[in-house]
Amino acid sequence: MEKTGKITLRKATLADLDGIYNVEMHSFTMPWTREAFYNELVHNHFAMYLVLVENEKVIGYCGVWVIVDEAHVTNLAVLPEYRGRKLGETLLKNVMAYAALNHAKTLSLEVRVSNMIARSLYRKLGFREGGIRKGYYTDNYEDAIVMWVNL
Repeated sequence: MEKTGKITLRKATLADLDGIYNVEMHSFTMPWTREAFYNELVHNHFAMYLVLVENEKVIGYCGVWVIVDEAHVTNLAVLPEYRGRKLGETLLKNVMAYAALNHAKTLSLEVRVSNMIARSLYRKLGFREGGIRKGYYTDNYEDAIVMWVNL
């Protein structure tokens, strides 16, 4: 598939809801609902989402909550056909910068034990493993690794 448009990064708006949901549906076995993302974008004053857009199409997104001096990545996803181009890394680096600018001292996330590609990216950006959440993923009861980075 040829990619001819320029990819831009920007803060998500409610107009991006369907695009974010589309990326979510193509990325996870247990996707969040459209309503969950609506609530994140409209009602959660701790949340901020970034989107990557090509030709007006959302191709990736990352969400973060910043609460006092701690931040937590809620979701990070890129459409399958755009993976392997360091777009997830771009999203996460920008979320890390946003969290730091908003006085977060640490950033955490959960990742499936089996998701070696994501774990490798997180380690590359300085995250370290901090614990296990047993049976965290209810589709197959896989454990989650909690990872942290100091900002």
